[in-house]
Amino acid sequence: MNTRPSEWDKYLLGTVLFVSLLIGGGTASGLYTDTLIEIAAIVSAAAVFSQTPGQSTPRPILWLLLSAVAFAVLQIIPLPTAIFNGLRPELLLGDPWVGDSRFRFISVGVGRTVECLLFLLAAAAFFLAVLRLRAEQVSALLPFFFIGVICNGLAGTIQYSLSDDIAIEGLLPFTINAGLFANRNHFAALLFVSIPFVVYYGLFRGRLLSGSLGLITLLLLLLAAGSRAGVLIGLAITVLSVIFLSARSKVSGFSVLLIFVGLSIYTIGVWTKIDADAIDPAFGRGEFARTTIEGIKDNWATGVGFGSFQKAYQIYERESMIFQKFVNHAHNDYLEIAFEGGVPAMLLMAGYFVLLLAALARVRRDPLQKAAFLSVSFLLIHSLVDYPLRTEALAMTFAYMNAIIFHKGFAERFSRKSEMIEIDHNGDKLLVPIGNSS
Repeated sequence: MNTRPSEWDKYLLGTVLFVSLLIGGGTASGLYTDTLIEIAAIVSAAAVFSQTPGQSTPRPILWLLLSAVAFAVLQIIPLPTAIFNGLRPELLLGDPWVGDSRFRFISVGVGRTVECLLFLLAAAAFFLAVLRLRAEQVSALLPFFFIGVICNGLAGTIQYSLSDDIAIEGLLPFTINAGLFANRNHFAALLFVSIPFVVYYGLFRGRLLSGSLGLITLLLLLLAAGSRAGVLIGLAITVLSVIFLSARSKVSGFSVLLIFVGLSIYTIGVWTKIDADAIDPAFGRGEFARTTIEGIKDNWATGVGFGSFQKAYQIYERESMIFQKFVNHAHNDYLEIAFEGGVPAMLLMAGYFVLLLAALARVRRDPLQKAAFLSVSFLLIHSLVDYPLRTEALAMTFAYMNAIIFHKGFAERFSRKSEMIEIDHNGDKLLVPIGNSS
């Protein structure tokens, strides 16, 4: 009798992750590719939840997600206009409900907020669905992620081998500028979040040679992409991955030394890349941040509505900073979320960071969870100077990595192993429960 558990849910969610990495690299609003990914993620999650119960979801995580969705919904519900008296500039009052000025929306761009709500629902559904899988199934999603990264890497290699500024148009509803992404910084983000998992495979899965080749390829692609934040974070995340993950591995110290020698050479390339350009010209991230902070001060209570940054930012923009190119994002996701969501959004972000830090004590036992923690941490750092999580590809990747971090199955698996002892049985190493070693 075959009692092997079903694996269809793993392949279903893995396919969603892979497809998101192939077609989810756009940053514009209203892309049909993003809508397809969101529908696939929600339908797949519904299918996973329809089967027998799996791993339970940590309640603090569930309440945090429910609160985020509830607040996004609140922004598109008509509320009495009197609530906004003294809380919002008159220019930023939301549209009246069906022409009745007595009721207005929190969001100044209801359509964009609905789009952001669908984005959030898709990522949250995918995250919760992965949490329900068994720990070994969660680990088995990594090949789907790696294949997506490889496809992006091959596309990037072809582009950089032909020209420095080649763009591909017509293949997807956005112009591909790096890998399969519209933005080279987001392509770089995908590359550096892959590094801890490549190091993990090299140190813990007996794939040191292929892992080393993969690491070298990722670092070279980061240099070719030309993202200053990307090459800096790529260097830092590689060093930390080798240090933290090698502590429990069986790889020799000589192999680790060779990796550090390679990193030293890479550092020279990093310095050359950074020195080539100015860090922040007059019309740059510093100016975006100052203007966004002015908007936060005027709209701290409720925000202007998720997805409404571009519309609201123009009101606070200095005349001397208005050029042909307009500002579509703050290039600091925390400031942008605070501008769009006000105090409630700030509290939600703080709650997530508390849960993430609390998880650090648990994930230190499992190398895969440690790798995911490093990737998530540096993706959050990158969000200080960019908006990587506003692409479907990186949002789904972020959801998957968080599912690894908060999954209870890894801790349970470690507990089971700690209750086993290794014995030599006719030359073979076996793990048996303590008390049954005879």
